[in-house]
Amino acid sequence: DRARKLTAALQDRTPGYFLLWRHFAKVTRVALERDFHALGVDFDLWKGESDVEDLIEPMVAELDAKGLLVDDQGARIVRVAREGDKRELPPLLVVSSEGSAMYGTTDLATILDRKESFGPDHVLYVVDQRQADHFEIVFRAAYLAGYAVEGALEHVGFGTMNGTDGKPFKTREGGVLKLNDMIVMTRDKARERLHEAGLGAELDPAAFEDTAHKVAVAALKFADLQNFRGTSYVFDLDRFSSFEGKTGPYLLYQAVRIKSVLRKAADEGAAGGEIVVSEAAERDLVLLLDAFDQALADAYDKKAPNFVAEHAYKLAQAFSKFYAACPILSASPELKASRLALAQTTLRQLEAALDLLGIEAPERM
Repeated sequence: DRARKLTAALQDRTPGYFLLWRHFAKVTRVALERDFHALGVDFDLWKGESDVEDLIEPMVAELDAKGLLVDDQGARIVRVAREGDKRELPPLLVVSSEGSAMYGTTDLATILDRKESFGPDHVLYVVDQRQADHFEIVFRAAYLAGYAVEGALEHVGFGTMNGTDGKPFKTREGGVLKLNDMIVMTRDKARERLHEAGLGAELDPAAFEDTAHKVAVAALKFADLQNFRGTSYVFDLDRFSSFEGKTGPYLLYQAVRIKSVLRKAADEGAAGGEIVVSEAAERDLVLLLDAFDQALADAYDKKAPNFVAEHAYKLAQAFSKFYAACPILSASPELKASRLALAQTTLRQLEAALDLLGIEAPERM
């Protein structure tokens, strides 16, 4: 009850509460920009719930005029249940009994804002799967209000990153792990892994730190994206940061290996030529390369990056087998040219897949 009253006071811009909120919002955004940038993500547009504050009052009046608002125990709601629903959905609470706009109210206002600002044909909400009912309620209210065409709003739910107890990951103290702490922790582990594997020893300190950061980002992103987005998974830093197995660092290692081969070939004056398939490992690699289009189509259709992640891993494995079975630099000139072309093609596709996953491979390791 106290929280609801404080929310109403904040929305009325009561000076003390509003100044505190503005400070919290500024500090939060600085941290978010830092953490997202560390993961290679920068936004062109930042809009929060407070940015639609001026839309809420006229929106509520419009909903009322359209006969969608219903008084209910001092609050105002929009009923969204439909005949034939297999389970009962509660109404959208638009205005609380204290007169404050609710969580769903601002979500509805953001839909209106997007309609007026961009007129999008389709909007994806990439949010925790546990919010599925909430978004279904908001979307139905938006359709009733005419703020979006039926089916234009889609919740693309994802699972949670869990600890070994199967529950959402916590710190040792039982608190929520901050993203920045996870990035720092994974970067430290990446440095450790590089030293253990004897990798990056010839790099200067700045280049080594850049490589360690790329390994850390690959470990985090691939660990998350290799699973179907709706699947929860156990966070295991030791496994995710390994250069062996189905991990982001393993993919980077294979990309760097190909780059090393191509540099040596360039130093010898050797270049790629027509690809001629004669060995089983070459055939397997070519077939994997040909499967990229289908992986992209599946990822797009199902809004599931794990198809791209799976392809990247299989491609790296296929190249590793090809590299072991088919000598490149020591082969005859014709075979060398063919296999160099195959290596170049593999690198282009592997880096394209990694780029789609938000992962960048270093030049050296």
